Amino acid sequence: MFIKSVIKLFKMGKKFDFEYIVIGSGPAGTSAALALAKARKKVAIVEGENFGGANLNTRDVPYLAGLKFSHLYYDATHASKCGISSMNLHFNFPTAAGHQAEIVKNVGGGDASEFEKAGITCISGWANFIDSNTIAVGEREYSATKFIIATGSKLSVGNIAGTDFVNFLTPEAALTSRRLPRAICIVGGGATGCEIAEYYAKLGVKTALIERSSRLLPREDEEVGKVIREYFENELGIVVLTNARVAALEKDATSKRVVFTKDNREKMVRVDTIVLATGSEPSVDLGLENADVHYKKSGILVDKNFQTSAKNIYAIGDCLGGESSTDIAALQGKYLASTLIYRVKTPISYSGIIRAVNTCPEVATVGYNEDDLIRRDKHCRKEVVYLPETNAAKIYECEKGFVKLLANKENRLIGAVIVAPNAVVMAHELALAVRNRISIVDLAWMPHRANSFSEAIQIAATRLASRKK
Repeated sequence: MFIKSVIKLFKMGKKFDFEYIVIGSGPAGTSAALALAKARKKVAIVEGENFGGANLNTRDVPYLAGLKFSHLYYDATHASKCGISSMNLHFNFPTAAGHQAEIVKNVGGGDASEFEKAGITCISGWANFIDSNTIAVGEREYSATKFIIATGSKLSVGNIAGTDFVNFLTPEAALTSRRLPRAICIVGGGATGCEIAEYYAKLGVKTALIERSSRLLPREDEEVGKVIREYFENELGIVVLTNARVAALEKDATSKRVVFTKDNREKMVRVDTIVLATGSEPSVDLGLENADVHYKKSGILVDKNFQTSAKNIYAIGDCLGGESSTDIAALQGKYLASTLIYRVKTPISYSGIIRAVNTCPEVATVGYNEDDLIRRDKHCRKEVVYLPETNAAKIYECEKGFVKLLANKENRLIGAVIVAPNAVVMAHELALAVRNRISIVDLAWMPHRANSFSEAIQIAATRLASRKK
């Protein structure tokens, strides 16, 4: 105890290199660092790979660029009834790769200039704590009054055997690979797995998708997984295997195998490429013990204000574990910076966050979904409008999907699920309604563009508003 007190007094009199060092330049770290720099704090940001983090460099942005490529190719090859000939249509992977890389560059992937313009010191390398006020990056040491950990997450392969000697693609590599396989198996039927499966199937690859739950997209409502599965199987020819638990990866001289159990029987899929979309785990390998920061395999432990067990160290984003996304991470960074600058500790609100799946049709969920409310034993009133009830479905020949609105007993919107083209764009008005507790009546009276898929929102709101409670 005496030694700790002496160390504390020594640190109080020591001048540190920075007021804040942010570890990680993804959406959480970026939003926190820029907000602190704007408040004229002396800030450094440490990045082990590419500045901008996974969001800009390996996940969200390249994902969307890759998915756009496959959607365009598939739509063009199926446009003969619109008078467009696709007999000689082909794609060029090097060109597609170059376009994808250019998009990443245009949004700032790998570029530290935004931080530098804000007066932030950029440090390249992997950070490791020496003590609660000092980190080592390579052979150099840096000190700060406070630290913000925003190290994100990494792929979790769980208990699958054979991952050490059977080559597989990570989700990040899957949509940037420029070698088209003959047959591919994606392990994991969540949002990422479904996006990757659709990508390859639309480019003509024989595709299998394995999910251990009873349905695809198990975080979403049951109808969502059903719509996407029917689309995958009936239109894209994807082999979908649910209630299947992958046990091992194997290989021989000519192929790779995914071994799984289904219906209490061991089976296998033989392919030439395997993608593991098995979820993520927090990146916490940065010497947290040396700084007295408590953590578990599931993530760094923080209080409601993102403060760790070390009072001068905070953590935000995917490194906390639990539900996260680019939007949640950025919100946490912005919130933490605000509390540190203004010392006002109002609770953070995640109301209005949109959870998305970038398939075609898209999936967007705002607030509660119906499964959430059933698990919480919460009462709700609901209305579902299927896309064929709109003119847009007939005009654009897309009848797969629906809009579901959920209201509480006060007739205010508490949740919504959309499966439709441009579902994410449609969801923003519902995000505003959920966040501001707008009534279903007000939503019903909101004019919506005629002959658009958004008409389904107005139809659902009108029916819900006119129904007796």
